[in-house]
Amino acid sequence: MCFVARALCGAPCVIAFLIYKWRRRHLSGYENIEEFLQSHNNLMPIRYSYSDIRKITRGFKEKLGEGGYGFVYKGKLRSGQFAAIKTLGKSKANGQDFINEVATIGRIHHTNIVKLIGFCVEGSKHALVYEFMSNGSLDNYIFCEEGSISLSWKKLYEISLGVARGIEYLHQGCNMQILHFDIKPHNILLDENFTPKISDFGLAKLYPTKGSITSLTTVRGTIGYMAPELFYKNIGRVSYKADVYSFGMLLLEIAGKRKNLNALAENLSQVYYPFWVYDQLSSGKLTIEDSSEEENILARKIIITGLWCIQMQPCNRHPMNKVLDMLEGDLKSLELPPRPILYPVESMNIDEGESSMSSEVK
Repeated sequence: MCFVARALCGAPCVIAFLIYKWRRRHLSGYENIEEFLQSHNNLMPIRYSYSDIRKITRGFKEKLGEGGYGFVYKGKLRSGQFAAIKTLGKSKANGQDFINEVATIGRIHHTNIVKLIGFCVEGSKHALVYEFMSNGSLDNYIFCEEGSISLSWKKLYEISLGVARGIEYLHQGCNMQILHFDIKPHNILLDENFTPKISDFGLAKLYPTKGSITSLTTVRGTIGYMAPELFYKNIGRVSYKADVYSFGMLLLEIAGKRKNLNALAENLSQVYYPFWVYDQLSSGKLTIEDSSEEENILARKIIITGLWCIQMQPCNRHPMNKVLDMLEGDLKSLELPPRPILYPVESMNIDEGESSMSSEVK
């Protein structure tokens, strides 16, 4: 009886403590964001109230998509311009995803990077307002089923060039080097002319432009696009070359019009597309179906450039300005790189320093 009485008396204290911890965590997140916004006030896009966001989206009427970040809704600004409004979930107690987005694309303007029009912060309610991309994301076109819209090789090549130019700008065109860490088809948006725009900077990091090596406390990215140095020791330090690797995986998915890893492939040799396409190229057996001579050249440039980008050692991957040169240059000048490998044979152990990291893997 005494034990029960103690438990009943202690319960309100426990509940009060949990409420205090919850409020402290969320207030701390709000304070972190407000502190960031005030310190960068002269660089900020438009700040909207939550009431504005509700009006712009007509009460969140038209949902365009959703993910671990939250939801995306279609909206219309006072100017008549359509916009995409991303509401952020509570995955980050300190609002770091929100700060990353505003700190990166909030201060830059480039044809191949989605424009951040504005934002909203009211307590736990966070929203980002972007220019509207009427043709959705690239994955809808390269992983499409029969009967859906298929893009020509010329258009796929133009999209590849646009994404490369966007990444090159992030790495070398800003006063701070911006590493995206999540380049993949889903994060490449297409406007009405199919001009590609890099989006989703929630995992991005800013570094001095002269610094090529970065220090990370989390493993960042999406499985299938993450560079091996994020996992294995003795590969090399993490740098802008991680984005180069992700871009290479994207190029190969554009070329194959499929996921690079497909366990349901008809032939065992085709399960991992980079292996299969390399073997086909090196043996002279690669054929690009239903393509002209010009399209064949474009497809091969995309493939060979992609294979160079996914080399295991970061030092064997070119920086993005050289990657652009490869895509824009003559096919005859492109040599076939060494065959890609999935993991370092010398060391299968995950770096002890990185194995203890918290994870930001999608």
